[in-house]
Amino acid sequence: MPDDQFKNRLILVVDDEERMVRFIRLNLEHDGFKVIEAFNGTKAINQVRSNLPDLVLLDIMMPDMDGFEVLRIIRETSNVPVIMLTAKGEEDDRVRGLELGADDYVTKPFSPRELVSRVRAVLRRTETTGVSTHGLIEVDERLKLDFERREIWVDGELVKLRPTEYRLLYHLVQNAGWVVTHDQILGKVWGYEYRDEPHYVRLYINYLRKKLEQDPANPKYILTERGVGYRFVDFRRKDSTESQ
Repeated sequence: MPDDQFKNRLILVVDDEERMVRFIRLNLEHDGFKVIEAFNGTKAINQVRSNLPDLVLLDIMMPDMDGFEVLRIIRETSNVPVIMLTAKGEEDDRVRGLELGADDYVTKPFSPRELVSRVRAVLRRTETTGVSTHGLIEVDERLKLDFERREIWVDGELVKLRPTEYRLLYHLVQNAGWVVTHDQILGKVWGYEYRDEPHYVRLYINYLRKKLEQDPANPKYILTERGVGYRFVDFRRKDSTESQ
């Protein structure tokens, strides 16, 4: 029976086997999801950038570029949840996928019930640890965000962010009200190979503050948790008192 909590969530299915894609589509649509398809890595990357799916089901074994490479490229610009699909069950593949930023791993063959259950679990986990990035987010009268349109508005003016600034802001807003550590930011925005480069975080936080804050020296949106990381103001609690 469809779960209304995730009804109409958009799922991108990436697999070079058309029969497998049809099988997955049929079962996901039966449970209330919307589905788009890609039969190779290049198309998958374009679908992520143009359609902003809520979750990606990504096969590892594909001819033009494998799922690991597709995931690596996706993670350069997006935090979309990714579940890897593969006929292999080796530990090394699971570890590699997770290190590259995958959220879960399902080994073929799988039952429709198992797949739908894993999709719901990953969506639930990612959405309960953050805020929904669907539609227009009105932080306050000055700042408005629309991640689906990739538009950031400050005082009624459209502000242009560089790709890394955009990814950083997206991740902070997803976790609004929660402290995000330097290591977590580096892993999500730059990749795990940058985990020993904390100066990147400080530099790009300053870039964002200059573009978003009325007074960058006394920020009200991106707050410093000294020695730990940063926290985006919890804009859902209008009566909350925030301090740097």
